[in-house]
Amino acid sequence: MRPITLFTGQWADLPFDEVCRLAAEWGYDGLEIACWGDHFDVEQAVSDPSYVQGKRAQLDKHGLKVWAISNHLVGQAVCDHPIDARHQAILPARVWGSGDPESVRQAAAEELKNTARAAALLGVDTVVGFTGSSIWHTVAMFPPVPASMIEAGYQDFADRWNPILDVFDEVGVRFAHEVHPSEIAYDYVTTQKTLEAIGHRPAFGLNWDPSHMVWQDLDPVGFILDFADRIYHVDCKDTRVRVGDGRRGRLSSHLAWADMRRGWDFVSTGRGDVPWEECFRALNSIGYTGPISIEWEDAGMDRLDGAPEALDYIRRMNAITPPTAAFDAAFSSE
Repeated sequence: MRPITLFTGQWADLPFDEVCRLAAEWGYDGLEIACWGDHFDVEQAVSDPSYVQGKRAQLDKHGLKVWAISNHLVGQAVCDHPIDARHQAILPARVWGSGDPESVRQAAAEELKNTARAAALLGVDTVVGFTGSSIWHTVAMFPPVPASMIEAGYQDFADRWNPILDVFDEVGVRFAHEVHPSEIAYDYVTTQKTLEAIGHRPAFGLNWDPSHMVWQDLDPVGFILDFADRIYHVDCKDTRVRVGDGRRGRLSSHLAWADMRRGWDFVSTGRGDVPWEECFRALNSIGYTGPISIEWEDAGMDRLDGAPEALDYIRRMNAITPPTAAFDAAFSSE
């Protein structure tokens, strides 16, 4: 049975040991550890052997395991344009530095290389995260965007990420990019273009998270099947689409997540529009055996109630198993 983990990114306001305690009490198998808060510090991990040993000891104390770490925040700065106050708010001071945009991008790239090294030291083979994008700001296509600008954006991504992926290859770790608005790969076509830009190298795969696919009108089931060899990690959070009254748009009008005027919102897993049973059947069909990580972002529900509820629901979905060999044989005996 695939392990079910809790992504700690939305819990980084709590001490790591407290998150471990809660997750263990609720019955999670482990954590997808975020590289912010006090949950996991990349610089300490690569410079102090006792730091990683301490994290392992904390997990062991609570009977938890780890299969992936996540560094979305730093990854965002590798390719982003513009670099501004939003990035300063989420980046470690050592990455932000003077705030010079190109210096920030280069420091973020070095931090991602160290994230791969830190993951290897922790004994995990997957880093989940974002890439950023130098062309996301052109997505509205006005003023008119020449094709050359789009192609330059994918070349920029390849130029910045290939050296990072070289380090991932050196230490035997994979990067699982979360397909997401504001990234170089945010839908089906852009995911194809992203993989093509780096020559489909195996070090770069995908973190499948259906929530943003649903409000973009993408098929999360088809995505699993079409990118079967690139699904390196799975995050679960749900989305409810609220358009229909002529006032609520898919771009959400700069409104907060819990604002009912939005065209979509994150909701408790199993209460939204993600076709979870079909998705888990698709994961079975591609032979995905890695962790299923719950990412709690429902702003309208207390997370202390929602996280254990989501675990119960995903456990039921995770129990949807492929037919046994005996079952198949019974139907092919004639």
